[in-house]
Amino acid sequence: MFLPQEIIRNKRDGRELSADEIRFFIQGVANDSVSEGQIAALAMAIYFNDMTMNERIALTCAMRDSGSVLDWTSLELGGPIVDKHSTGGVGDVTSLMLGPMVAACGGFVPMISGRGLGHTGGTLDKLDAIPGYQTAPSTELLRRVVKEVGVAIIGQTGDLAPADKRFYATRDVTATVEAIPLITASILSKKLAAGLQALVMDVKVGSGAFMPSFEKSAELARSIVAVANGAGCKTSALLTDMSQLLASSAGNALEVREAVRYLLGEYRNPRLHAVTMALCSDMLVAAGLAADERQAHAKLQTVLDNGAAAERFGRMVAALGGPADFMSRYDEYLPSAPVIRPLLAERGGFVQRMDTRAIGMAVVAMGGGRRRASDAIDYRVGFSDFCQLGQAITAGQPLALIHARSEADYQEAAQALRQAIVIGDTSPEALPEVYQRITASDVKEL
Repeated sequence: MFLPQEIIRNKRDGRELSADEIRFFIQGVANDSVSEGQIAALAMAIYFNDMTMNERIALTCAMRDSGSVLDWTSLELGGPIVDKHSTGGVGDVTSLMLGPMVAACGGFVPMISGRGLGHTGGTLDKLDAIPGYQTAPSTELLRRVVKEVGVAIIGQTGDLAPADKRFYATRDVTATVEAIPLITASILSKKLAAGLQALVMDVKVGSGAFMPSFEKSAELARSIVAVANGAGCKTSALLTDMSQLLASSAGNALEVREAVRYLLGEYRNPRLHAVTMALCSDMLVAAGLAADERQAHAKLQTVLDNGAAAERFGRMVAALGGPADFMSRYDEYLPSAPVIRPLLAERGGFVQRMDTRAIGMAVVAMGGGRRRASDAIDYRVGFSDFCQLGQAITAGQPLALIHARSEADYQEAAQALRQAIVIGDTSPEALPEVYQRITASDVKEL
């Protein structure tokens, strides 16, 4: 029999916790026998004293096992269960294309997604812009849609990793969110509770990234890869660029529109395409659906070209309560803002840099995100047709289209963008879409 305060004391004094101690404490988090103060104390002890890899794996597995773990065996799916997770960004709409693309290649993707956090847009908030779409279906409906369509993008149900919800809420108000062992366990406990066989992690780098530096992003990626593989899920990570918008748009309905146009072949932002294909390729190879990256790319391009990926997205929307004809009439179903006007460049030159975080916060300020959990979202607002780093600009040329709910909101957003976008006389050095790939063999020494 353990005592929570003794477990806290052990970690406070720098000792390694056993798997049994960690399991006991997390069970207490789930059943409320551990207090919020004790959660905060352990989180702070972990923040200052870190955790070994064995501790991180034990914490992740304990959080995963604090609720239901989905078992797909009885459905006899006939293919691998695979997913990806992103640390979040601005204009990062990859999930909406990636899930259907991988499903069309033979994978099964039960994607448990989240809502917007800070300056980053949430996949569930984007899908809420589609009339009727259920982001919180029953487990039975989730299982049926995954079996019949191959992909379902939904939110975390109440019985998946419930200890993480309580632990995270305490971290959020005690300045311990940044602890990498706790971030790792929080992300992976939900993903592993979905019963995955393979996972690809997208860790962002740059001015719009969650982590403050390349080194911290790489550290988080290595931790996630090591822990997930240690917990029995084949996992790799890509470090991808977030020094500018990933897509050409930011804002919920605007990003859904761009995702649909991507799947239909109407418009594909080159950077968004490169990152989406890289993540999908890793998923196919990890899941055994392609022998190597080259074969994966060929399969993915085929399902884009023949419409199979677009068809999967349409079937998913309909199966989860959205319009059956959404793909052919998306412009009619997605809401539009009453004020849509360009922001014009005040001088010529090159787009030298962007404060991507500030751009994301501008969307939030327009009503496209939340300052508090209780805030309602305006799905119409945001930016589209956004300029890109290195682009040559002439005075008077549009830098972006602003979609606002009022003239006052337009003016506020325009001012925010003018401060966030730097135009200079020289073109900046081109940045790669993908900086680095981290696999299990890269983290064996951790």
